[in-house]
Amino acid sequence: MTVPAQRSGSPIGRHDVAGFAGGVAPRYHGVAVRPHRRQGNGMEATMADVTVAGGGSALVCIVDDNAEVRGAMESLLRSTDHRVLAFASPEEFLASAEATGAACLLLDVYLDGADGLEVQQALRDRAIFVPVVLMTGQGDIPMTVRAMKAGAVDFLTKPFTEDEVLQAVGEAVALDRRRRSERGEDDAVRGLYGKLTPRERDVMALVTAGLMNKQVAAKLELSEVTVKIHRGNLMRKMHAQSLADLVRMAEILGVRERTVTRYSVAG
Repeated sequence: MTVPAQRSGSPIGRHDVAGFAGGVAPRYHGVAVRPHRRQGNGMEATMADVTVAGGGSALVCIVDDNAEVRGAMESLLRSTDHRVLAFASPEEFLASAEATGAACLLLDVYLDGADGLEVQQALRDRAIFVPVVLMTGQGDIPMTVRAMKAGAVDFLTKPFTEDEVLQAVGEAVALDRRRRSERGEDDAVRGLYGKLTPRERDVMALVTAGLMNKQVAAKLELSEVTVKIHRGNLMRKMHAQSLADLVRMAEILGVRERTVTRYSVAG
């Protein structure tokens, strides 16, 4: 994806937004106070890194009661090929059918008649686990700590630069993709587990607890040969390449037997 040329470091969050949608940064006053973060290799992220991380079709939602800020951020994100929905209040966002599909929520802390931190908690209570980037013009350390403890991905202090917005959004979208991938994997594991017979499930619970075949056989009052057959069948059905794979799946499912170990069972 082509990044618009001459991306400015001008801060967003104050005054005029004219010309922003056309790729010309508005001339805001003030200095962004949030320092640039560095990636794992110690080099500052480039705009290309940010937009690749954000992807081309991720839905980013903005909740801010300042129309100028909403407009500026919406224009910036659309210019980098994100899908964007902007809302003046958390009620509008929560009433939207798109809320649960958002990959990132840019949420102002100080909203008219609402507290962004409380909105963040309300999202969790409703099992809406969209990665949240909080924004404020009055940030302090206690507020930042509270936000991060509540699960915020990032905390931007107005006025912030375009690069900072895109960096935060990119990281939030990447996190959302990882979470969705993990949820998809979990669903797949549950689907495979549903195909096991009751006896195969019994064997899986004990094998993943560390019991040897002869111990499983004694526990279930089966022959060791029968246990080996069940074990082979369940490994195949679960698409497990190794015992370690099976243990990981048992952890996802919560079916690993916790009351016994190899050393607590005779055999």
